[in-house]
Amino acid sequence: MSVAATSPAVGSFYLRRRSPSTAMSMPRFRMAVRSAAVSVTPLLTKLHNDSATPLPLLRHVADAMAADMRAGLAVEGGSDLKMILSYVDSLPSGNEEGLFYALDLGGTNFRVLRVQLGGKQERVIATEFDQVSIPKELMFGTSEQLFDFIAAGLAKFAQKEGNKFHLPTGTKREIGFTFSFPVKQTSIDSGILIKWTKGFSVSGTAGKDVVACLNEAMERQGLDMRVSALVNDTVGTLAGARYWDDDVMVAVILGTGTNACYVERADAIPKLQGQVSSSGKTIINTEWGAFSDGLPLTEFDREMDAASINPGEQIFEKTISGMYLGEIVRRVLVKMAEADALFGESVPEKLSTPFVLRTPDICAMQQDISDDLQDVGSILYNVAGVESNLSARKIVVDVCDTIVKRGGRLAGAGIVGILQKMEEDSKDLIFGKRTVVAMDGGLYENYPQYRRYLQEAVTELLGTEISKNVVIEHSKDGSGIGAALLAAANSQYT
Repeated sequence: MSVAATSPAVGSFYLRRRSPSTAMSMPRFRMAVRSAAVSVTPLLTKLHNDSATPLPLLRHVADAMAADMRAGLAVEGGSDLKMILSYVDSLPSGNEEGLFYALDLGGTNFRVLRVQLGGKQERVIATEFDQVSIPKELMFGTSEQLFDFIAAGLAKFAQKEGNKFHLPTGTKREIGFTFSFPVKQTSIDSGILIKWTKGFSVSGTAGKDVVACLNEAMERQGLDMRVSALVNDTVGTLAGARYWDDDVMVAVILGTGTNACYVERADAIPKLQGQVSSSGKTIINTEWGAFSDGLPLTEFDREMDAASINPGEQIFEKTISGMYLGEIVRRVLVKMAEADALFGESVPEKLSTPFVLRTPDICAMQQDISDDLQDVGSILYNVAGVESNLSARKIVVDVCDTIVKRGGRLAGAGIVGILQKMEEDSKDLIFGKRTVVAMDGGLYENYPQYRRYLQEAVTELLGTEISKNVVIEHSKDGSGIGAALLAAANSQYT
């Protein structure tokens, strides 16, 4: 999952709740703003039309997603979807026993976790985790400096191992490494870094095996540990959810960025070219953020894309993920302020700042059910420097809902596309029985309207009866424990 940030101001998604002090600090609004109810209507109507996701459009998106998946499985570079082989052939079964570690590197922090597994009867006996901030200078330093810092943090964490954790005699600690940067995976425990993203520009790593980099750093720290699984965060989420529920077949992350992976039959992957999967199945990392076929794009999407660091790329991600929803809304409001004086005679300078309005802000505004939309007014003033009357606030909420509805419904269509592709190959093994889609990420977790729109789209596309078999389930923070479980499932001692 790659997230192309154009502003460092965009952080992880959370839901901000109104506090009494915020409401009290808001100045009284001057009511000099002229009524915008009529003059904004043509712009709002055009936005509704351009963002609409009727059932035929959703069907096209689902069908196109399935077709792109097939093309990407047929040959490398066969479609916008990379359809990356994870080399995860053995999923957690519940029989795993012992002590396993996980390291999650995917942004400006890294997380370390340990878990004691007790097999089918006791399952997860104990877990502990810690989070470490990465100093800014290391994000622009050398590969050795970064991995030495990570290995030192891991060593410090390992030293605090309490008596709840026991390593079987004669074994060495094994770790699952979640690495959420573009990697060409070459086996379950090796992968070549393609490029750094998310604000990292570390020298000396591109083209190298990131597992070897970590193993060498652990050796320099005197840490007796080996990486037994290199995983993408979405793959980790699937593994973490599958440990508790054998019906999990798909995992989707909807947070700052987005991605999806699923369990695929090895004989349905032509580009495997004779490589054998021990189980006959493997997990495919779709990198679905790059999908673009038939999406309903507005002028605001096109402007945002053109101004991004990766124009023409990651279009699906730019329409459905938390990084971008707030920015699309901001661009709409700027146009309405300029063309129709939505907020008075001038456009507040702050509102013209890219990414100043974030997805948590638009989420909080949509939760306001007060008669005067006081929270909406507070957020507009405190975040974007905008004074507003009730008419303007209602239009703002309508804009938020329009963009979020499109995002949620398109994400639902993408999920149906994945399920459809699996069903076509397996004839009733997906839609004919209970099938679970594990969801993770702050956008899905914290935005109730987004969740509802996603579920509604899935139900509309599949119909009431079949959709009863498709369970969309939140799997909070599954990727961390999932990496440890994959280390266990792929242990050299099993």
